[in-house]
Amino acid sequence: MSTEQLEKLAATLRLLAFPVDSDVREQRQRLKDLVTAQPLPADVTVTEGRLGGVRTAEITVAGVEPRHVVLYFHGGVYALGGEVEAAELASQIGRRTDAKVISVGYRLAPEHPYPAAVDDALSAYQALLAAGTSPADVVLAGESAGGGLAVATLVNARDRGLPRPAAGFVMSPWADLTLAGPTMETKAGVDPLLSRELLRPAAARYLAGHDGALGLVSPVFADLAGLPPLVIQAGTHEVLLDDAVRLAQRAAAADVDVTLDLTAGAPHVFQSFNPALDEAVAALDRAGRLLSAHLVSARRH
Repeated sequence: MSTEQLEKLAATLRLLAFPVDSDVREQRQRLKDLVTAQPLPADVTVTEGRLGGVRTAEITVAGVEPRHVVLYFHGGVYALGGEVEAAELASQIGRRTDAKVISVGYRLAPEHPYPAAVDDALSAYQALLAAGTSPADVVLAGESAGGGLAVATLVNARDRGLPRPAAGFVMSPWADLTLAGPTMETKAGVDPLLSRELLRPAAARYLAGHDGALGLVSPVFADLAGLPPLVIQAGTHEVLLDDAVRLAQRAAAADVDVTLDLTAGAPHVFQSFNPALDEAVAALDRAGRLLSAHLVSARRH
């Protein structure tokens, strides 16, 4: 446990956290500035494109012969971020699964509230399959809101009779937009980034009057039966901890093969700090091994 690294990261994140009263345009610009300040690894190539009419960024790593595809959904409370900004973290999954990553630029709220993101995510998956990619070679992955969207897409695809991919991998998923998890309160003092006060207006923008307990909005309330194996990671220093725990419980109760992997003292989407945090590298390595095993298993079946 690199306590010193975690403490330093938490202090940095507190300085970078969005003010509760900041507007979406300001938040978008701040996030873009933060991401672009960190150059991509030299061996990562990003190619913009489209899939099913949806903007995408195809992310490849030099020296990795892609035998699989990771369909990736970025975070940003359904209002921030984009397919290109997610490239560094997404590439880390591609490295560990011998995959190219297709990061999906789903439409954002408040300009495009629910169900725009859900529709775009499903369109991208449908188009990937229509292009000839075997579902047994596909992993759906995402972080924060993108993690919730990845699981919602698995549910949506199942309900529409589409073949299921090999696995799903979500990091710190925002899986309950009703904000009902107890850790909204109990972890408020240690989460350097998120709070109920910050998430409540973001949820309202995305929902635009829809019920936050809809299964395609908040997958902790969805029927998860029949989903492919899930790998769920979170840190214990985040208000969304309970979203990850309850999602895993719901999956287990529905007889889904699920791995809940919690890292003590780690913040929201700590995997994105892999250049400076040993726990991030270790968590990504664990996820890579699990996903690789699920990909092999899906091929056999």
